[in-house]
Amino acid sequence: MRQDSRLSRMLHVLIHMGHHDGALTSDMIAKMLDTNPVVIRRTMAGLREKGYVTSEKGHGGGWTLLHRLEELTLLDIYRAVGEPSVFAVGPAYDMPGCVIEQAVNATLTDVFAEAEQLLLKRFSDVTLADIARGFVVPGGPNASGQGMAEES
Repeated sequence: MRQDSRLSRMLHVLIHMGHHDGALTSDMIAKMLDTNPVVIRRTMAGLREKGYVTSEKGHGGGWTLLHRLEELTLLDIYRAVGEPSVFAVGPAYDMPGCVIEQAVNATLTDVFAEAEQLLLKRFSDVTLADIARGFVVPGGPNASGQGMAEES
């Protein structure tokens, strides 16, 4: 099963944005993540709808972070990217009439729901600034590197 990397990728982008002066274009972000700018625009739109970023079209435009990294949590970004499934495993529905399958599914459903609530609670406790502590972003305010596009 293919993993959904939208959360990880957007956390990556937002932390870069938090350490970058000025707007980042969809092309710049796409190059950083080795993807297509259309994918970036589509994903960033969810962040814009939640009020975490803004975008300007045209020359000198791009995406700009509207909040400090300390103000954004993993839960905020998880919700903005569409709340992808946090588990790759789940119940099977091959034999819906089988009482054993029904018992297994009921137990798994309860356990996964409880685990997901614990995970989402933990997401709400971690800010993007927490993730960004302990490293220097190339091209950021505390670095003397050539710029963000070379990292990643």
